Amino acid sequence: MFYIFSLLSTAAVVYTIACIYTAREITFKAIIRVVPKVWKRLIVTFLSIFVAIFLYLVVAAPVLIIWAAISVGQMDVIADAVLAVLVVLFTAGLFYLATIWHLATTVSVLEEAYGFAAMVKSKNLIKGKLGLAIAVFFILQLAIGLNHMAFKRLVVEGTDMGMANRVVNAIICFLLLSTGILFQLVIQTVVYFVCKSYHHENIDKSALSDHLEVYMLGDYASLKAKDVQLFRV
Repeated sequence: MFYIFSLLSTAAVVYTIACIYTAREITFKAIIRVVPKVWKRLIVTFLSIFVAIFLYLVVAAPVLIIWAAISVGQMDVIADAVLAVLVVLFTAGLFYLATIWHLATTVSVLEEAYGFAAMVKSKNLIKGKLGLAIAVFFILQLAIGLNHMAFKRLVVEGTDMGMANRVVNAIICFLLLSTGILFQLVIQTVVYFVCKSYHHENIDKSALSDHLEVYMLGDYASLKAKDVQLFRV
């Protein structure tokens, strides 16, 4: 359920930022009409990245677990060092897939690609800006994680703080979480434009505006890549 609402907010925020970029008029009614249509594309992208992460875990996790069992039995420095490297690589792989996921959701809204095609597009976009993209999303996820820890400590486990204080802390944590999620969605849209600029591409605002207008015309009708895609300078 959380991911469903996350996709709805992603559709709304990315569409809103794109409208601001293209100087289109933004109304709450328009966004409400657009979100269900964009949401269908985001569902396909979400299921695609879910499959990719599942396959990654199926392949990588057993290797990590088996080597961990071997290194614990040997008590060898080299084995422990290899285990540490495997843990780092495994974690880096998860962050890499998460970065592709976040950017792919933006691609699914602003371009005709979605699903695995959006993932491929996202992977190509972050080339050259991989470190920056991972660092940005890591910091944002860290902030959200710290908020979860604060909620657990101050609200769930804070029985000695009194009910009134726990309610206040819960409201503060909820507001911080909501703000953090919205800020992350804005940032991932900005990262999309930054990556496009890095590859010496520019947005044709009129074409992007036409692409956004399609969502308002009823059923989605994909535009050709040459009409919507960013063109090289």
